[in-house]
Amino acid sequence: MRWASAGSTKTKSAAAIGEVAAALRAELGATAPDLIVAFVSAHHRQRFSEIPALVRREFGSGLFVGCSAGGVIGGGREIEQRPGLSVTAAVLPRVDLEPFHLTTAAAEWPRRLALAPGKERHFLLLGEPFSFNAEPFLNYLDSAYPLGRKIGGLASGGRQAGENVLFLHDRTLGAGMAGVALSGDIQMDTIVAQGCRPIGQPMFVTKCQRNVVWELDGQPAVEVLQNLYEQLEPADQELARHALFVGLVMDENRQEYRQGDFLIRNIIGMDAESGVLAVAAAVHEGGVVQFHLRDAHTSSADLEQLLTAYATAGMRPAGALLFSCLGRGSFLYGAPDHDTSAFHAHLGPVPLGGFFCNGEIGPVQGSTFLHGYTSAFGLFGPGNQ
Repeated sequence: MRWASAGSTKTKSAAAIGEVAAALRAELGATAPDLIVAFVSAHHRQRFSEIPALVRREFGSGLFVGCSAGGVIGGGREIEQRPGLSVTAAVLPRVDLEPFHLTTAAAEWPRRLALAPGKERHFLLLGEPFSFNAEPFLNYLDSAYPLGRKIGGLASGGRQAGENVLFLHDRTLGAGMAGVALSGDIQMDTIVAQGCRPIGQPMFVTKCQRNVVWELDGQPAVEVLQNLYEQLEPADQELARHALFVGLVMDENRQEYRQGDFLIRNIIGMDAESGVLAVAAAVHEGGVVQFHLRDAHTSSADLEQLLTAYATAGMRPAGALLFSCLGRGSFLYGAPDHDTSAFHAHLGPVPLGGFFCNGEIGPVQGSTFLHGYTSAFGLFGPGNQ
């Protein structure tokens, strides 16, 4: 198994693909890749329809998948707010690749996937955010393929429906979910850095309805939050005004909860008079939640902790893909290449490509979710390692 990744800032699409193709051939030699994953910034929008043919001309008959992007990651570089095109290519002996494209008709998903029975699979997923509701599909995949890992992101670069695209084979698609199921001699690990730290203590949800929390530990939810706010240091009080989230515990059987045990969700409303909080997730009575804060320092520390744990376990992937939120990168850290630099500092010169997404797909405590503000890595290696 061999991987390579490269990026280009050339403004002409054909020249950009030619540049990355030359770099990838230097890494892979004469061997044609089996999988080609490309991400293309909106600066190339007028040439989106030509991208599949350009890729095919350079790379041959390997499976091609990709999408439009608000920013791209190629060759371990983050290319933001300027023309960017990245390609990550992999030679995958003894690996089966099964592509698919789905629409929102859930009843059609089993038939349209049309995957051969008897195999456990991992999934690379690229969705169009204005036309496809990813979360029900992720629930379906977890149910149908519980042992498989799922990683990916939602296309970006477009501000409204019709401006994003997906690439699959020789097609440029304006809607749906494009994906690849991978099986055989391949292992996929995931790292999902949500970039938050807990404040206060875990609490039981004692009264709620759907996504509205009335009481925490028997007290009005807004009153609990106000009391917590008053106990925070001034710097954290400032963060709480614009970067406050709720973490939902995924494994409620644990006795203690660590940073990665929570699914982070936005607070979308509160009412001081009634004391209720509305969160961007369904909650249930008896569930455990904890408030969280996010800033650049916390996001960096969270990623460092996860990468350290992965590297300490002795894992060395052959290649990786990074799906990072549009709100990370230089917007969060003030400089480019933060997450990619951290990745290489811990794992060495592993080929790394990806893009900045409208939503990131990755697991928390064994279940797959659509995230925001997250960096989700898919790390690939032979199945026997």
